[in-house]
Amino acid sequence: MVSDREQQNDAVYAEHKAAVAAGEKRVLRTTSTGDLHSYPGDEIGFTPGRGQAQVSSWWGMGILAVVAALLTVFSMVLFLAPIGQGQGPMWGALFLMAGSGGFAVYALTLARREFRAMRLRKLRGSPKPGTSGRVDR
Repeated sequence: MVSDREQQNDAVYAEHKAAVAAGEKRVLRTTSTGDLHSYPGDEIGFTPGRGQAQVSSWWGMGILAVVAALLTVFSMVLFLAPIGQGQGPMWGALFLMAGSGGFAVYALTLARREFRAMRLRKLRGSPKPGTSGRVDR
């Protein structure tokens, strides 16, 4: 006997395959409730990693971007502080500056993408995607 959820998931899977065959850019994902949903590509922001602590919202990724930006500013101060004392710059701070600056830009990009996707999901009435990104099909 097939459950209602399995029947619904089979119907979503068939609809997804038909849309992809028609040339649409679609992503088949489980929702936060465990059901399957075929999302247009612009409704998927980012998929959190597999670690224990995960950032799954735009504002969480925005907080990480701000922390990385503050670390970048701190590393700039470290780089330039010895110049005020008549010494050369602290060249080792460049690694911290480059790493934190690059991560700040990356995190900000992910936050913007997730914010736009969240707005589109609300506008279109689509459910929130699950955090795994996996689909068992």
